[in-house]
Amino acid sequence: MARMTKAIPTEELDRLLAAMIQSADGISDLLFVAGKPPQVEVHGRLKPFALAPPESIFTSARIEGLARAIINENPRLTQDLADAGSCDCSYALQKFCRFRVNIYRQNGNYAMVMRRLQAQVPSLETLQLPPVFREVIKEKNGLVFVTGGTGSGKTTTLAAMLNEINQTSEVHIVTLEDPIEFLHPHLKATFSQRELGRDFYAFPAGLRAALRQAPKIILVGEIRDRETMEIALTAGETGHVVYSTLHTISAGQTINRVLGMFNRDEEQQVRERLVGILRYVISQRLVPRKDGGRLLVTELMGSSLRTREAISLGENENRRLSEIIEAGNTSGWHSFEQSLIKAYEEDLITEETAILYCINKSQMRQRVDQVNKRRETTHAPSSLKMKMEINPPRPLPPPLPSKTLPPVPEGQKQYG
Repeated sequence: MARMTKAIPTEELDRLLAAMIQSADGISDLLFVAGKPPQVEVHGRLKPFALAPPESIFTSARIEGLARAIINENPRLTQDLADAGSCDCSYALQKFCRFRVNIYRQNGNYAMVMRRLQAQVPSLETLQLPPVFREVIKEKNGLVFVTGGTGSGKTTTLAAMLNEINQTSEVHIVTLEDPIEFLHPHLKATFSQRELGRDFYAFPAGLRAALRQAPKIILVGEIRDRETMEIALTAGETGHVVYSTLHTISAGQTINRVLGMFNRDEEQQVRERLVGILRYVISQRLVPRKDGGRLLVTELMGSSLRTREAISLGENENRRLSEIIEAGNTSGWHSFEQSLIKAYEEDLITEETAILYCINKSQMRQRVDQVNKRRETTHAPSSLKMKMEINPPRPLPPPLPSKTLPPVPEGQKQYG
């Protein structure tokens, strides 16, 4: 194995990170890859961070020095990096923010991505989440999944939901995270926040232990394997609310991902367990706003007789979860297509964005066309007005002079 590079001084690391964070508004990630200058991601787009030459281009050794300063000789992280080629940890930049860090090797070089974590715990209001989210947090048992791709804001949404519970309910909440992203204060609720590698060493073991820690609510940062899913199902069945995330983009895909963790001969049993305990599936994406920045777009499915039937028996032509979700809009359920078309109607996103980020593109094109036709009808002048402008009305002729009838001789009658 190659000789390890020494860690750079922490003060030098902090100065670099602070300068990068302050270089622009809306920074979500810091990226370090050998052969390029350090980069910042602003509203989904990478931009170079300017440094004076020759320091502008980072080498693998320099990135390793930054990484060693963050790892700080932690034996688990050092072992993970050596054995698996990557490791996950957190780093606190005093007076600025905290980061979720992934250090990895690529093409024989060191690389690093630092996701900026917000210092303030978000609320449902600040994220502008639909009112139905207040119904989600009222659940007393079962499973609630928040799903989406990496960087879609799943952890932020979960933090807002737990923050609302913290304001209203006297309960014990145990979180299992990798790493801890939002530090929740003790308000009405009591939090026990545990970090992988520091407070527990595997999600299955941490989740088993959580069941003995008298929680009402358990947050599992991510369910990655069958064993953790099995324990989560059991926790939901035994009177706990379990919140967790999956890397899926719709309710149907979420059900299939859960089933895919088990053997084929276990599928029907798992379906029946999900029928009993699955409360909500919330899927989300961050899409470009028309005026800059990004907009949170969600899909939400709850539990009803029709969804339970679709989960138990599987989807077919007459039983599709996407159609069931759209039919449940009176309960606050909504599909991605409904959320996107609403944003398009409100002129928050472009037509291209609506079609690019939807699931059913042919259906979305039809809806976009309908919106465009309504806009044309609203803004087009009426045919009557156009005709009047082309053929202006002729002026009325002057009134005819009134006739004065001669006086009627006395004794005679006059008829019209």
